[in-house]
Amino acid sequence: MRKVINLVLAIVLFFPLPAHALDGEALLRQIDRNLNPESYESYRKLINIEPDGRTKEYVLFSVKKGFDKVAALFISPASEKGRSTLRLGENMWLYIPGIGKPIRITSLQSVVGGVFNNSDILQLDYAAEYSVERVEEAGDQYLLHLKAKTKTVAYDRIRLWADQKKLLPTRIECLTEADMLIKTIHFKEIKDFGGGIVRPSVIETDSPLYQGYRSVMIFAGIKERTLTDEVFTQTFMPNLESLR
Repeated sequence: MRKVINLVLAIVLFFPLPAHALDGEALLRQIDRNLNPESYESYRKLINIEPDGRTKEYVLFSVKKGFDKVAALFISPASEKGRSTLRLGENMWLYIPGIGKPIRITSLQSVVGGVFNNSDILQLDYAAEYSVERVEEAGDQYLLHLKAKTKTVAYDRIRLWADQKKLLPTRIECLTEADMLIKTIHFKEIKDFGGGIVRPSVIETDSPLYQGYRSVMIFAGIKERTLTDEVFTQTFMPNLESLR
């Protein structure tokens, strides 16, 4: 009997379930966890590429806790060093050394310019912001149709393609409520970061609204880390460097 049970489990794990048999919300939560630990630290480089080939690069140290707390510190270039950003749900702030009180920013603005906006840079779990309307099979991938839970989310709708075996995103289309394409995000170059974290190391985005412009996010390191709630407060923003 045990052999039969083991054989059934092996078949289920090897052959992905048909889309109609999936729990879309559970699938999205698993994609979130495969993409990032629930709480972590990371180092990444953001590169903005203009149509004439000129580039501008930023290096960020970021920390995240739970579903709705994210903070990031600018390490370079020198002109940005010491700046930090904080996101609590849909509320976001930018701290600039010497200015004093952090200033509010919005999800559709971008502290680095380029195609990535603040919502992309300070990304929460997708399941925290979106509900799954339906799941389809698209070859060897699942296609999840997502709808924003509130009007404050950066994109009204998202189409997310995920590898059926790895359950990692391969492409995301960000749309308006009328299904107009705002941008496409591509997930590339899966890398083993250690500690059981195997995920895309490169994220690229382009937009029909910014013809010829591209932005690239390259992860140099990511690992699980336990963080206190104090880290995700406006008063701690000048002290993010102490976590490195």
